Amino acid sequence: MSESPLASDFRAGFVAVIGKPNVGKSTLINYFVGRKVSIVSPRPQTTRRRILGIAHLPNAQIVFVDTPGIHKPKHKLGEQMVEAAIGSLPDADLILFVCDVSRPPNEEDKQIAEILQKEARVPIILVLNKMDRLPPDKVKPHTEAYWQLVPQHAEWMMTNAVKGHNCDKLLNLILQHLPSNPPFFPPDQITDQPARLFAAEIIREKVLLNTYQEVPHGIGVAIERWEERPNGILAVAATIYVERESHKGIVIGEGGKMLKKIGRQAREELELWLNRRIYLELWVKVRERWRDQPAFFQQLES
Repeated sequence: MSESPLASDFRAGFVAVIGKPNVGKSTLINYFVGRKVSIVSPRPQTTRRRILGIAHLPNAQIVFVDTPGIHKPKHKLGEQMVEAAIGSLPDADLILFVCDVSRPPNEEDKQIAEILQKEARVPIILVLNKMDRLPPDKVKPHTEAYWQLVPQHAEWMMTNAVKGHNCDKLLNLILQHLPSNPPFFPPDQITDQPARLFAAEIIREKVLLNTYQEVPHGIGVAIERWEERPNGILAVAATIYVERESHKGIVIGEGGKMLKKIGRQAREELELWLNRRIYLELWVKVRERWRDQPAFFQQLES
């Protein structure tokens, strides 16, 4: 007879994943969950809000809390992102402090370490990610420099989240710190994101991936229509917001080619994720300085 998730040896807990922008936090969580729950791009500050990624194991459930990269904010949206990251710490059972070990610590890493010293009340695992990019002669100086940032009793692990190197070892380390609890979520749930919010994130990801060399971070996506049609097709309409007229032209592209490419890529991924046919319409609008308008960017998440 198989044991139920309520068996006394079942472990479940919340793991806050903290770090500066673009160190691989979302990639790491997607690897553990086994499916994409957080979008990924080469652009820093891709993750803008707290997202749960739920990993289901035979005797454990790990609720990863993906957080925005902690940075010095330049606008109201950035301030909210940093607040969301720090706000994830009090409820965590464990903290993963993810760093890009291919580079030495900078002021952002040191700032995060100071925040953890003040706010953390649970164990910390130092995750030295991007080990594949670490030159051999930098292994010792970089690892020692990061080690100095965390409490002496903290554990650490070098990883390559893209290829999964050492991720199983890290997973075992995480499990050792989880408390005995029944599962918090049903076995078929892998995220707390509603489907329409995930759709907006996928569209934003495709914009970032296709225009990241020309368009800065000021991309927002609002789902305007989410309609179940009698023929079984899900009709989705979304508006892509940019902050400048020149960015609008880049996103649309010559003869609308770029917007069509973005729409095709987003539709194909959403059809796989939702396992259904989708009709996707996209528009592009300019809204200057929208990242300094809290009422507006909060609407994007509703």
